[in-house]
Amino acid sequence: MTSLLARNAEVLVTMDGERRELRNASLYTEDGWIKQIGPAEELPQHADTIIDLTGQIVLPGLVNCHHHLNQTLTRNIPAAQNNNLFAWLKAHYKIWAGTTPEASRLSVLVGCAELALSGCTTVFDHSYVFKNGNSADVIIEAARELGIRFHCSRGSMSLGESKGGLPPDSCVEEESAILEDTQRVIKAYHNSEPGAMTRIVVAPCSPFSVTPSLLRDSADLARQYEGVGLHTHLCETFDEERYTLNTYAQRPVEFMESVGWLGNEVWFAHAIHVDDQEIGQFASCGCGVSHCSSSNMRLASGIAPIKKYMEAGVKVGIGVDGSASNDSSNMMLEVHTAFLLARLKMGLQPPEGPSRFMNLSQSHPRRAKEWMTAREILEIATLGGASVIGRDDIGSLEVGKCADFFTIDLHTVDYAGALQDPVAATVFCAPQKAYFTVVNGKVIVDQGRLATVDLPMIIEQHNATSDKLMGNSEVQ
Repeated sequence: MTSLLARNAEVLVTMDGERRELRNASLYTEDGWIKQIGPAEELPQHADTIIDLTGQIVLPGLVNCHHHLNQTLTRNIPAAQNNNLFAWLKAHYKIWAGTTPEASRLSVLVGCAELALSGCTTVFDHSYVFKNGNSADVIIEAARELGIRFHCSRGSMSLGESKGGLPPDSCVEEESAILEDTQRVIKAYHNSEPGAMTRIVVAPCSPFSVTPSLLRDSADLARQYEGVGLHTHLCETFDEERYTLNTYAQRPVEFMESVGWLGNEVWFAHAIHVDDQEIGQFASCGCGVSHCSSSNMRLASGIAPIKKYMEAGVKVGIGVDGSASNDSSNMMLEVHTAFLLARLKMGLQPPEGPSRFMNLSQSHPRRAKEWMTAREILEIATLGGASVIGRDDIGSLEVGKCADFFTIDLHTVDYAGALQDPVAATVFCAPQKAYFTVVNGKVIVDQGRLATVDLPMIIEQHNATSDKLMGNSEVQ
């Protein structure tokens, strides 16, 4: 048995059923599970690892529901700085196809390091370009090296330009090979047990890069295994909507329903351009949504109706999206941005609330439910994300749940004057780095520094690899 005692926190946010926020609290774990939470004097005083949280706030580990970790290699390329999604993708496809196994490993380490340093403890990575020797195995092993809880997709693209898709033919795979390798990865790595550190998700890329038959076959394959999720991009742009209307005479949600992709194990990235009927469909069938606010702004895609989703009972989580469309992997920044974007939407027409109230002041009591609060967005980033990816063992700090949490130092210049409500301060004030991040009862960020890998060396190797990848792709 290995134990950890995190003691003397100024505030501990549980996100439990009562949404308790405890003062001067401690947390005790054994073998990666939370055993006790409460006043410091009531908990064990000894453990294999003891961390002092004096002056810090503790929050459940953030759950990142949508990322493309390999994109840390292609941040901020000039050819894609001022494009919407389809043009942005065309600027990147062939570069991504050149990703070697070592480049993939380094990108995962860099992306997961940035996530862990911003309070993220569980990551879903949507990888879908498996060329040039890159594989899900490399990605999973890199995540294990860093120590983060990991949901990995064996994603896919099969519909090249010559057959009416968006990606170049050189970037797609044969569908039989995709399905065969996906099943191999599930059998090799998927763990459906509570507390699992690795799970597999079946994740064809998008309606414009795979065929209807691959979507159907992928859904059938995933549903053969307990706890294997289904994920894809959907309703991200009007270009995508035009594609499904022109190709299938169906809106994106209608198309996904026709291929068996509405269900409790499914979540969609973005889900911006939906109507009230489609929101109702998501709620009734249990589909989840990963809100990617920074990417949606960066690519001028639009604003997802998050408050409408919440009101309808749709599962909502947060994703940073790829590091080439964000262009970071900072979860606290994403929480802050999603919070502000939801409030911005209140000032746009039409508002989230009933249209007959659209000319009332945003502060009028009839519009109170339209306001995204700090605690709501923190709940979306923790419990919400856990629900979206199909986990009930993470997302809150309660006895019997996984020991995944992070802390922030409250006594810095960034929070000066904000401590009448320290919980809300973590959202309203500038996003701060984690002081400690603990995953499965193990410290992976220790006093603001990554504890599991040599990050400066990895950054140096990553930058050299990125330069080489760009040079090979002749990117200007």
